[in-house]
Amino acid sequence: MPTKTEIHQVPQLAKPIRMQDYGVGLFTAAFTKSALKKALKKRYIKVNGLVANTATFIRGGETISITIPEEVSPKKKLILALTVLFEDEYLAVIHKPAGILVSGNSFKTIANALPQNLKRSTLPDVATPQPVHRLDYATTGILLVGKTSSSIRALNKLFENKEVKKTYYAVAIGEMEASGSITTEVDDKKSLSNYTLMKSVPSVRFGKLNLLQLEPETGRRHQLRIHLSSIGNPILGDKDYGIENLILNGKGLYLHAYSIEFKHPFTNEELSLKDELPERFTKLFVEK
Repeated sequence: MPTKTEIHQVPQLAKPIRMQDYGVGLFTAAFTKSALKKALKKRYIKVNGLVANTATFIRGGETISITIPEEVSPKKKLILALTVLFEDEYLAVIHKPAGILVSGNSFKTIANALPQNLKRSTLPDVATPQPVHRLDYATTGILLVGKTSSSIRALNKLFENKEVKKTYYAVAIGEMEASGSITTEVDDKKSLSNYTLMKSVPSVRFGKLNLLQLEPETGRRHQLRIHLSSIGNPILGDKDYGIENLILNGKGLYLHAYSIEFKHPFTNEELSLKDELPERFTKLFVEK
């Protein structure tokens, strides 16, 4: 059976790190944490010529290779033009369009389109570009991507430590207070979202449409959608959490990841990046 081998030379490291952590984003054939663990379990990975496992530590200077049967590797490139909002040697920020998964088993994902849209890093631990957080299939907006192994790990750490501030905009239905906090549990876990009402317009069908600025303090799956639905103000176009007879069909979900703020883990620059609101949002609130 034909195989494909990728090789990585480890630079000097400040301290030892497990192969299953160091290797995330390193190889095209297994760039997610779960794929890497599978490759280790199947004995596809070697360090200095010796088969590695989940207990293997990387200390610096090693040669890591992964050899996988070719049919396991992606056979074709996804040609999908993405808008790049920021890019350097370590990371990138892109606009995610609606109607596409960030990652997963599908061929058409943001993850599979990234290598064709970003410049390959020239750093020693260059990796396949990898999104470091999620946006729903129907959500548009700003998405943060790591381009090196160390950057992917560092950005994941920023999210774990709640050192990334994300701001969303949504159009919600119904009467609302000027601001508020929502603490409804999501998947039986404590969750917190803050909202500020930016603008409202009357609507014959929906009563009132509200442009909201949203700042989630936690990062549960579908959190903002569930939270707004829980207070009786679902997001316009939400087929999963909307109110029956008030579902907007065909226009998509009116939820947009607007901005992201964090300290660059390698340059220490304070980054504040925005992805402006889509026109379909703003035209709802134009004075007529």
